[in-house]
Amino acid sequence: MRGTQFAELNAFVAVAERGNFTKAATHLRISPATLSQTIRELEERLGVRLLNRTTRSVALTEAGERLLMRLRPVLDDYEAAIDSVNTFRDKPAGLIRITMPPVPATWLVGPSLPGFLAQYPDIRVEISVTTELVDIVANHFDAGIRLGRRLERDMIAIKLGELRFAVVAAPDYLAHHARPMTPQDLQQHNCIRFRLASGAFLPWRFNIEGNDTEVEVEGSLIINSVDFASRAVQDGVGLMYAPVEYVMKDIAEGRLVEVLKDWMPAVPDNYFLYYPSRRQQPVALKALIDFLRATIKNGNGEGLPSAPAVQAGNGRLLRKRA
Repeated sequence: MRGTQFAELNAFVAVAERGNFTKAATHLRISPATLSQTIRELEERLGVRLLNRTTRSVALTEAGERLLMRLRPVLDDYEAAIDSVNTFRDKPAGLIRITMPPVPATWLVGPSLPGFLAQYPDIRVEISVTTELVDIVANHFDAGIRLGRRLERDMIAIKLGELRFAVVAAPDYLAHHARPMTPQDLQQHNCIRFRLASGAFLPWRFNIEGNDTEVEVEGSLIINSVDFASRAVQDGVGLMYAPVEYVMKDIAEGRLVEVLKDWMPAVPDNYFLYYPSRRQQPVALKALIDFLRATIKNGNGEGLPSAPAVQAGNGRLLRKRA
């Protein structure tokens, strides 16, 4: 395959997978105009339209879908072949694509990433931050980060950190409303609810009579932005159920007050980095995993232990409370 043809086909796959010329151009490190011209030249050379374009969207034609279906395995094999050469380099190289929710992006990976990129200048990292349960195989991510109870059964999983929650309110809100003493008291309060990308609400879970129990709450504000919700709770709109990392500074500085602390689940959820068990682990991904293990701090202020990865299997191992 000549270089020009490979570049055209690679450009086509980038647009097809992202459904957007601007995002694909950013991924390929070329301008949208150059990418558009490349796709036009490919379609002219093949004599068939591959993409239907409008001002707002890009969609595959039937011919485009068929071409993508045949190309993707070829490009995957090509990328694997190139990555295999990395074992002979002094330092790993290549692109790593990872998807993760906002909390681990901000509090686990974010603080470690500058040091990783400095240590491995030949590695590029693309991170997609979303609350969606992304299929990393179908969307061609190398790995993802997700809570253990949400992992698919055929993934290799490595524990990265814990997720604990707190219920908080502004001092002004509590000055005008009775402080909740039990989870049942939340029925008398305005609760700010967080809607996930799936459409479901983030559950409010508490330890009630030794059981991890979800409590239904109601409120006048529904939001899908943690930053927006944090602003609203500080302004006295109501109570918020949020990851501890997002509110600990505000609690320490008196902008928020934690309530129902004794009712929170005793055992936290755990975040895992996961990747397909049937895929050879890219050298660059292994470097990132090793780096995160060495730098992410556990509760004792030490790096995470270098325990072997575990296979999710039927999910019971990862759901078991540690």
